Amino acid sequence: MYYENKVVFITGASSGIGKEMAVQLAKQKAKLVLTARRADVLAEVQQLCLQYTSHCDTIVFDLSKTDQIGQLATEALAKHGYIDVLVNNAGVSQRSLTIDTDISVDRRIMELDYFATITLTKALLPQFVQRGHGHIIVISSVSGLMGFPMRSAYAAAKHALHGFFETLQTEKPAEKLYVTIACPGRVNTPISMSALTGDGKPHQVMDDGQKNGIPVDTCVRKILTAAQNGKRLIKIARAEGLLLFIKRIAPGLFFKIAHKKGMQPH
Repeated sequence: MYYENKVVFITGASSGIGKEMAVQLAKQKAKLVLTARRADVLAEVQQLCLQYTSHCDTIVFDLSKTDQIGQLATEALAKHGYIDVLVNNAGVSQRSLTIDTDISVDRRIMELDYFATITLTKALLPQFVQRGHGHIIVISSVSGLMGFPMRSAYAAAKHALHGFFETLQTEKPAEKLYVTIACPGRVNTPISMSALTGDGKPHQVMDDGQKNGIPVDTCVRKILTAAQNGKRLIKIARAEGLLLFIKRIAPGLFFKIAHKKGMQPH
């Protein structure tokens, strides 16, 4: 019960990894503050969590409005006066070739997946430093460790997150402030449904990779355990993990496999 009575702020809490993380933390009696842009779905997650914990607040907010994130941070802090754990989970994926992707889509993905995340982190960082402890969990992806077809903007945003948070890890602004970067591969969540295509429209297809992916409860359990154990980086992957290994020992082979696998019809 490492997370018992800890105030945990989760972004993107209405579905997928964020929703499952909220439920698992509720079962550990954490005090939850959840945010997402869909009020109705967020309310359903709140009711689910309240079956296990007496503290579950929600804030309806669209993180793509990065100029208003300071207000979100203030509202989240006001719930309990402090935050022990920040889970940067909100984001959107991509399903389009680089050549077919309008630059506006690159900007949308970078704004939500990267700038929103670091803006919120910077807004909350002073309170972590003032308290001298805390934990930031960043939901990245194996796409933050390697490129893959149909993911140019998504991979770019995740790579950027690694640069930012690895730097924060080296700076260590507070002695007991920990940062865990989680890199899931394909997980059984609806992430591909809302992934952006080249013109910015939702993909609206449940990819086979997601259907046959790692169970979301298993993925979240591994992330929470890694954070509890103070790990800086955790990779949660099946075939993607092997591909990462091949990239390290045989880069030429990696590019051939990634091209062949990534360009196949989904």
